[in-house]
Amino acid sequence: MNTATTISDQKKVGMVSLGCPKALVDSERILTRLRADGYAMSPDYAGADVVLVNTCGFLDSAKEESLAAIGEAIAENGRVIVTGCMGDEADAIRAAHPQVLAITGAHQYEDVVAAVHEAAPPGQGPYVDLIPQPDIKLTPRHYSYLKISEGCNHSCSFCIIPDLRGKLASRRIDAVLREAEKLVAAGTRELLVISQDTSAYGVDTRHDVRTWKGREVRAHMTDLARELGQLRTPDGLAPWTRLHYVYPYPHVDAVIPLMAEGLLTPYLDIPFQHASPSVLKRMKRPANEAKVLERLKSWREICPDIAVRSSFVVGFPGETEADFDYLVEWLEEAQLDRVGAFRFEPVAGAQANALPDHVPEEVKEERYARLMEVTARISAAKLEAKVGRTLPVIIDEVGEPDEDGDVGATGRSQADAPEIDGNVYLRNVPQSLAPGDFVMAEVEDADAHDLFGVIV
Repeated sequence: MNTATTISDQKKVGMVSLGCPKALVDSERILTRLRADGYAMSPDYAGADVVLVNTCGFLDSAKEESLAAIGEAIAENGRVIVTGCMGDEADAIRAAHPQVLAITGAHQYEDVVAAVHEAAPPGQGPYVDLIPQPDIKLTPRHYSYLKISEGCNHSCSFCIIPDLRGKLASRRIDAVLREAEKLVAAGTRELLVISQDTSAYGVDTRHDVRTWKGREVRAHMTDLARELGQLRTPDGLAPWTRLHYVYPYPHVDAVIPLMAEGLLTPYLDIPFQHASPSVLKRMKRPANEAKVLERLKSWREICPDIAVRSSFVVGFPGETEADFDYLVEWLEEAQLDRVGAFRFEPVAGAQANALPDHVPEEVKEERYARLMEVTARISAAKLEAKVGRTLPVIIDEVGEPDEDGDVGATGRSQADAPEIDGNVYLRNVPQSLAPGDFVMAEVEDADAHDLFGVIV
């Protein structure tokens, strides 16, 4: 008689990840934890025993997208667990989708894993490997997001992030550096440092000191940047390191020389949001726009190739035509390299909703269009000035040969972060070229957002 025990099938989990890169890192951590528990990942709804939807709850439009994604997952699979920033609005989610199995909030990893265990208990057997598997990545192999903290200590009137993700909670610097080292050893060529407020890293721990590689390092943005600049890939190259969500505190000046020395990618993502002092005051943000212009000039003197990207809100309650004109004039002076803009949207729970003098939608649209026109013109001029130069480029994608056998590739310069900035399109590249390769490219042409060139 055959007495062999039947090994239960390996359970599979699907994932829909919405929102910002910080949420994407949460998704990676959740899936890594679940795989360690014996789960497999399903690339589609049909093969999944349960589907996780990591939601965004920052704007009403993001909430609508999240509810739509939950609805699609229920329609396609039926067994859905919701997590992420919109998880704090469980009543609204259940009102729209009562079939949801469980709801957890942002970065509540243990609760998510427990909900998956209950909905689809893991099978025990050959799938739980004795050899630790590498962490799951939801980005291409050659770039990775490095999250250094959770939460935020600001109380901006348009934002509910502190309500969703709590106050600033910085990770230990040795843990951050260990993760970065592991990512680079595994093939990461570009690290994207993210948080809600990268400049405030370590404030909550009083810049706790740890030992790393035999030396003491503080949980501080400048120490972190200096140490990340020492990393090398297995073939001895320095990976690119970008700083995102950098508030322009005075100590930011100290990282610019690191960019000039080549230790950091000459790129800063600074959420200015506006320039008019009266609007910034209503936003409950620091109003030091004149000093910022002086510092931008100083940064460019130290590191001429520095690229500064930012985002701005138009149509904030009480924004007058004079406020908007002030912003446009400020942008003409600041000459930022990359600019994104958002029309103000009321967010449930945000203080800004109670402010008087909301701007009519048609006025928001008109101002948004004008802002985009100005920033596109500035961008086009700055990119046109790069024609004829030779720039380092990281390759993201290599195409198939065309009818003549020529191969094209898409990459990015140091001024371009993935998914949010422009691209560098290269012609006649070697077929041996691969994503993650660094090349030097001569810029032959430019438009308002992208560069075109050839490998030298």
